[in-house]
Amino acid sequence: MKQFHFHLVSDSTGETVNLVGRACLVHFENIEAEEHIWALVRTEEKVNEILAALKEEGGFVIYTLVDDKIRRLLEEGCANLQVPCIPVLDPVIAALGNFLGAEGHARPGEQHVMDAEYFNRIEAMQYALSHDDGQSTWDLDEADVVLLGVSRTSKTPTCIYLANRGIKTANVPIVPGCPIPKEVFEIEKPLVVGLTKDPKRLVEIRRQRLKLLDRDENTDYVNLEMVSKEISEARRLFAKHDWPVINVSRKSIEETAATVLQLYQERLDSHI
Repeated sequence: MKQFHFHLVSDSTGETVNLVGRACLVHFENIEAEEHIWALVRTEEKVNEILAALKEEGGFVIYTLVDDKIRRLLEEGCANLQVPCIPVLDPVIAALGNFLGAEGHARPGEQHVMDAEYFNRIEAMQYALSHDDGQSTWDLDEADVVLLGVSRTSKTPTCIYLANRGIKTANVPIVPGCPIPKEVFEIEKPLVVGLTKDPKRLVEIRRQRLKLLDRDENTDYVNLEMVSKEISEARRLFAKHDWPVINVSRKSIEETAATVLQLYQERLDSHI
């Protein structure tokens, strides 16, 4: 296992450079990166702090910096230390500028300005949190998406991810012996999506959850036969109401959310 220090430098929140870094790392096996996220790098003092860390431990640097002075300071410092320093967005911005015949202009953090889209995301996040796990079903019709699924099918994290994309999402658990709120069957506006998972995989995840909580594992909650029955009954419910179903067994949260977004967009397009 090869280990190295991976420095992710940004003049904003670091979200973009972090995503790019993670996307690159998955292409390499037997590699363990110790990530150092440097956000809001907008002063010479902050760059000098980064360079001091690089001098001590070395590593690899990728960055998204707009200010020319700050960029040069980081690049020159890395060159002196013989540390690779890569501007991850520059090739795309340059190619896009050539294609458009236009010059790009940017300010640090410009993608995070508090515009209407920003406030939509905040509203969606508040909605997701207040409608988590079957809460506040009285106004489900205000949602864009409603997710249904048995326990541990990634409903909550998928809702949070969708909320960050501005999609108001509620989730309702399917619990053996507990009726599903009647409002779920009365809503017209939201897209309703069922989440399912392979029973064996689900049992593994539930067992891990019980261990973390120091709970008794001798329960139907992790009984393979009962869990298989749970999944089957949930699937019958989805089929009865013609709700699309996503099997999340081998999907990341991002992949599940992307599939939901695709279904949501298809539904919007069909109503145009």
